[in-house]
Amino acid sequence: MNANCDNKYINKLSKFSKTHILELILFVVSIIIAFTAPGFFTSGNLLNILRNASLKGVIAFGMTMVIITGEIDLSVSSTVALSGVITGTVAGKLAELGIMPLEYSVIIGMIIAIAVAALVGLLNAIIHTKFNIPTFIITLAMLNVVYGLAAIISKGFPVTTFPSWYSKIGAGQLGSIPIPAIILLVVFFIVWMVMDYTKFGRSVYAVGGNRESARLSGINVKHIKIVVLVMVQVTAAIAGIMVSSQVMSGAHPFGKGWEMDVISSVIIGGASLTGGIGKVKGTFIGIIFLGVLLNGMTLLNINEYVQYVVRGGLILMAVLINTVQSRKAV
Repeated sequence: MNANCDNKYINKLSKFSKTHILELILFVVSIIIAFTAPGFFTSGNLLNILRNASLKGVIAFGMTMVIITGEIDLSVSSTVALSGVITGTVAGKLAELGIMPLEYSVIIGMIIAIAVAALVGLLNAIIHTKFNIPTFIITLAMLNVVYGLAAIISKGFPVTTFPSWYSKIGAGQLGSIPIPAIILLVVFFIVWMVMDYTKFGRSVYAVGGNRESARLSGINVKHIKIVVLVMVQVTAAIAGIMVSSQVMSGAHPFGKGWEMDVISSVIIGGASLTGGIGKVKGTFIGIIFLGVLLNGMTLLNINEYVQYVVRGGLILMAVLINTVQSRKAV
């Protein structure tokens, strides 16, 4: 009797460890950092981790939908730069022409920035669905095109025409909680609800799992891909507005290299680049995991180049774990 109880307990523990392996690793890593890096477990540092993770994390939720469909978007980092530049440029021009004060014109700038980002996503999607060109190639090209547009619009210089209240978006607080963290949680909740509780979310998984079967079951595969590719660009624009708000400036180098950290968060969270597999909640854990790791390495004064090695090894480890678990599930 005791042996049976012990076996049941061991089986439950084994199942729990397999399904929550990332959370367990995050817990262990956090404990190790807490004992080796002074100030890690202070409320100020934990909120700082959340604030910093929010910028790329917002995009990661949009990227989760794209990767679940079996596609990818490498151009999101350039949209971060373009959005800040457009917001500041439009705000400054409207104020300069006397159309409206800077305090209000920046709102028009944000709306236009998000609209332009949506058009970039729409263009990516149309090229992909019409000509069947891999999104990896399309968005790699668009990465450079959009960065170039940001540099042309800003003439290579930072755009600083923002009202004082604009800084609240990226650097403000609601009580003791950073506003970027609140934005992150709002975006997480929306994407989580859409992916887990709507017909659209089920269609995204179906398209990523087997697009031909999805098509035969009546799902408009092209429509699903267009929507997710537009949505990830919208999240990139939101992140771009947050970044420009933090530093009260928009510049074309902003966001460079972010696409890899964003994709890393999604992959670490359990998504598969082949499509059909992934959870928004997993991405959230991946965002926090990467944020904790980077913060810990910074507090420990670990060499920047070593940090690259650790991050790369972490991504490889996550892919290996996902691959092994997928094979065992078959």
